[in-house]
Amino acid sequence: MNKTALITGASKGIGRELAILFAEKRCNIVLVARSEKELRELKEELRNKHALSTVLMLVKDLSLPDAAQELFDEIKAREIDPDYLVNNAGFGDYGAFADTSWERYEKMIALNVTTLTHLTHLYVRDWCGRKPGRILNISSTAAFQPGPMMAVYFATKAFVLHLSEAIGDELKKNHITVTALCPGPTDTHFGEESKMNASQLVKNVRIAGAAEVALLGYNAMMKGKPVAVHGAMNSLVPFAIRFMPRKWVTRLSAKVMKI
Repeated sequence: MNKTALITGASKGIGRELAILFAEKRCNIVLVARSEKELRELKEELRNKHALSTVLMLVKDLSLPDAAQELFDEIKAREIDPDYLVNNAGFGDYGAFADTSWERYEKMIALNVTTLTHLTHLYVRDWCGRKPGRILNISSTAAFQPGPMMAVYFATKAFVLHLSEAIGDELKKNHITVTALCPGPTDTHFGEESKMNASQLVKNVRIAGAAEVALLGYNAMMKGKPVAVHGAMNSLVPFAIRFMPRKWVTRLSAKVMKI
């Protein structure tokens, strides 16, 4: 029997490329995102190219209250039992902390942290003692240091990384793996929507392709690796900053993030 992957934020970028990878492996897929047009196009592409028996699209804003529970209940009602959970939905915003509205931060925290955590909790409790499972949480290289000008986004990704590592250790006995994928700047809609493309960080580094990042994450998930960092230089940063005073790390990050 084919396994099933549930992918949030599936309409664009890394989420879309992950959906294609799962389809190539003959997995049935549940696609979740806000964009109905892009989801529908992806659904038809996967069905036509891979002849999958199940490609379900659910149009949903996961930043809304109770979104995770509603999504979980709807999938249960359709008698779909995912084997893989990919928490890819998320967004960031470039700008000074005081200049961004609380409403924007509230939605960011709800999507990047609350819904991801709730959906993970729902499936972990559903799988424990019944079946193995694999979870891929999309974090970022932003998780390894503070990020002036994107303070809340960096903080949410640190949460995702630490949560993933901690529960991954807890869940080994239940045959459930949790992997945190930490990409650096990637060629997706994120850079434009977050306004991060204006920063020195994006101007001065190689921008990775969404497909190569997705492949790294997929392979790491299937191997049960706790953390996957894309790119040799990106992998050096978490190691190097361990030997620097925290205030130096923050100052360096601020310099890199300036316009």
